[in-house]
Amino acid sequence: MTIKRYVANKDNTITNAFRENLSTAATDSNMGASDILEVFSIYGQASTSSVERARAILEFDVSQISSDRSSGKLPDSGSVDFILRLSNAEHSFTTPSSFTLSVHAISSPWSEGIGLDMEGYSDLDASNWISSSFESSWSTPGGDFITGSYEGSCVVSKGIEDLEIDITPTVEAWLAEAIDNHGILLKLSGDSNTLFK
Repeated sequence: MTIKRYVANKDNTITNAFRENLSTAATDSNMGASDILEVFSIYGQASTSSVERARAILEFDVSQISSDRSSGKLPDSGSVDFILRLSNAEHSFTTPSSFTLSVHAISSPWSEGIGLDMEGYSDLDASNWISSSFESSWSTPGGDFITGSYEGSCVVSKGIEDLEIDITPTVEAWLAEAIDNHGILLKLSGDSNTLFK
């Protein structure tokens, strides 16, 4: 089995988590230049009904994948799998276990941004929980994505393992130009945009 690796050309963590004062949501914060991506959900930290979330967004250069397919370096549709691989970043904090992550095709363009601060959420830039870029807002806070055929999921058992999620239907749809390539959004399964904005 031959493996060909494609690396994301942009990524970011977007969040509506509270800043340290537990009263102001960091919906305008940006972490596009951070070397880590986070996905989480925190219930009841600021109040008994508060829900804080973080989602990871990534985009790949589909023109390179298309070029490799045209030149014969990559097999035809139906003869290849596209697997999103993410490596765990070890840390000293408590890690949840036994949860499901879902991945969705993003439905609108976004900018990466240059923010680094993943603790105080002090870097303001686009994209973030509210805005997809300096010029545009997400239609729905937390990112615009397609549901249905272009979804994948992964069960996380221990919480510290590297992840592999099959995103073949989404990549093949990009290559066939059935949907526009705006990347993918990774979130906790069942995590709705409507509970807390």
